[in-house]
Amino acid sequence: MTADMLYVLWLRQMRRYVRSRSRILGAVGQPILYLLALGYGLGSVFKRAGGGNYIEFLVPGVIVQTILFSSVFWGIQIIWDKQFGFLKETLVAPVSRFTIMLGGVLGGATIAFIQGVLVLVSALVLGFRPDTWALVPVALVVMIVLAVSMACLGTGIASLVNDFQGFQAINNFVVFPMFFLSGALYPLVGIPLLLFAVSAVNPLSYAVDGLRDVLIHQSRFGIGIDLGVLAALTVVLAWFGVFTFSRIEA
Repeated sequence: MTADMLYVLWLRQMRRYVRSRSRILGAVGQPILYLLALGYGLGSVFKRAGGGNYIEFLVPGVIVQTILFSSVFWGIQIIWDKQFGFLKETLVAPVSRFTIMLGGVLGGATIAFIQGVLVLVSALVLGFRPDTWALVPVALVVMIVLAVSMACLGTGIASLVNDFQGFQAINNFVVFPMFFLSGALYPLVGIPLLLFAVSAVNPLSYAVDGLRDVLIHQSRFGIGIDLGVLAALTVVLAWFGVFTFSRIEA
């Protein structure tokens, strides 16, 4: 029964995603715009500053951005389900709330991972090449762990609020600072010490660093530390998601 429920909830997310072509195009179109506008627009400045190829530097950050926003914003689905009564019907099923939450998280994380892969493929079409193709599976592992952890974060946030405005406000307060202080769009060198310290404790920095390590061999921390931090982050955010979802009032 538990496995069937997990599959049904996961499949529900996937069917909604496949049927929404505009969502798929938008998820790929915006990152491509970032790569083209920023990559070519600032590429010459980045190169003159001694940073090398900016598009290569930017690709891991844009992949992280795509997974971050997609996986966190799947939590809006929980608010929709609250308002239209679907969540209440789901919660009366003879399965634990953890199973219900996990099914949704896996669906949201799968969609975010697919979108991250689409961005990587798009970057390859635009000319990006990993330094070592054999390490691409490690990059996929980083993407999967990030997608699961951020989907848990989205679940936790959505479980705490009852309207889209509240969800958006918390996202703006939490998610955007995490992204901009992760080094996804610019190198974290020459910045004020306080911002550098914040970026060092920002878990998203380790996702960006991990992808840069395996894709273009640029790293601040090392892939071992990156994966360790992301694994710990997943455990913490999974607990956060379970704790808040178990107290949700549909």
